[in-house]
Amino acid sequence: MNDQTTTEVVGALREFNRDYTRLIGALDYRHRLGTPYSLPEARVLYELAAGRRMPVASLRERLDMDAGQLSRLLSRAEAAGLLVRERDTADGRRQLIALSGTGREAAALLDRRSEEVTGALVRRLSPAEQARLRAAVRSLARLLGLAPRPAADPRLRPPAPGELGWVVQRHGALYAAEYGWNGAFEALVAEVVARYARHGDPAAEAAWIAEWEGEPVGSVLCVADESGSTTARLRLLLVEPHARGLGIGAALTARCVEFARAAGYDRLTLWTNESLGHARRIYRAAGFTLTDSAPHTDFGRPEIGQNWTLDLAR
Repeated sequence: MNDQTTTEVVGALREFNRDYTRLIGALDYRHRLGTPYSLPEARVLYELAAGRRMPVASLRERLDMDAGQLSRLLSRAEAAGLLVRERDTADGRRQLIALSGTGREAAALLDRRSEEVTGALVRRLSPAEQARLRAAVRSLARLLGLAPRPAADPRLRPPAPGELGWVVQRHGALYAAEYGWNGAFEALVAEVVARYARHGDPAAEAAWIAEWEGEPVGSVLCVADESGSTTARLRLLLVEPHARGLGIGAALTARCVEFARAAGYDRLTLWTNESLGHARRIYRAAGFTLTDSAPHTDFGRPEIGQNWTLDLAR
């Protein structure tokens, strides 16, 4: 990314942050979400509501707040009966704080009001727009390192309307960025997808999208091979860079193999390139064997194409 692009991204992110902050009213320090609490006071209540007791030093670090400001906030909250203090029995030099019953009620009120305000914003959107928003928020959190990797496994499903177009677009963009392939590759992908969309026989051909964190992150097709009715072909295996390492490529390949075997094919073939090392490792692990290879420049750069085959009758 060049300096100009970086500057534009920084500007766009800062502008979004200002606009969103204004939208949700977070700059209203006098009454946060219609409650008597300022934003700094609300932040203290939010943090303490997440745990039972917390050292003052830990709270200051999590809030990234000046020690004097935090001390004044805690004194006011204690005077209002929102929190209690006690000495740590394991270390008498350390002070622990926790919400009182009144404090927990205040935190619950803030949480309810926040839920109501955010819900009002989201309910203005259509279901499709809500899905896009969810995926965008998750992507933003992941890119900025704000969200831990979820424990949930990616989900394999048939393509939703419009997602075959996504398969074409992501292949064209990703292979251009990672391997420098030209538009001829995207044209090839479009032809494969168009043929499947027009003539695909559900009993003999299928496509899958890998969904993770609410967005498509991978694809694969199992189609009839032109060489004969007993041979199927695995095509268009793709996994987005940010979703690699989750086993998605192996899962998509396994689903393709499972389908081809259940559909009565004797063998499953595929064509790939020597430069796609990760994909070749997936194919080898699934039982495919390399049958032949040949150099080509179909996509603008010198490559070595490879044919791989899996005997399904075994």
